[in-house]
Amino acid sequence: MTIITSPKAPAAIGPYSQAVHVGPFVFCSGQIPVDPTTDKLCSEDFEAQTKQVLANVAAVLSAAGLTMKDVVKSTVFLKDMADFPKLNPIYEAAFAPNKPARSTIQVAKLPLDSRIETEVIAFKPWLAPSAPRFSNARPTSRVRSAKI
Repeated sequence: MTIITSPKAPAAIGPYSQAVHVGPFVFCSGQIPVDPTTDKLCSEDFEAQTKQVLANVAAVLSAAGLTMKDVVKSTVFLKDMADFPKLNPIYEAAFAPNKPARSTIQVAKLPLDSRIETEVIAFKPWLAPSAPRFSNARPTSRVRSAKI
C-alpha cells in the first residue's frame, strides 16, 4: 500500500490519507469543498462547492498519476437531495466522456457543514505489473430474462 498526498488538495483533517494505492486501484478519501489555499469552505453556493470538490478529487488523482477518466466508482454525499439536479451537469462535465458507476446518498451532516462530499475509486492497469487488462474482455455468459 502506498499513501498518496497532494498539496493541491486539502490536507486530511483526521487520521486518514487523501488516497491509498493498492495494486491497480487508487482509493480516494472523501473530498469536501475546502479551498487548499485557505483551508476554508470555498463558498456557500452548491455549484461552487461541487466544482471545488471535483477539483480536489482531480488534484489527488493527479498526485497518483491518474485523471478523472480513470475513475470507475464514485460515491457522492449530499446534505440535501434537492441539490441533485444541480449536481448532474457539473459532475458530467468533470468526468466526460466517461460515466463511472455512482452512488448518491443524502446525509444528515457533512464536515464543516459543507453541502457535498465525494469519494472515488480509480483503476489503472499499469499501476500493478501483473494486473489483467480488461479492455478486450468478453462476457463468458449472458443473463437471460424469463417471462413469469
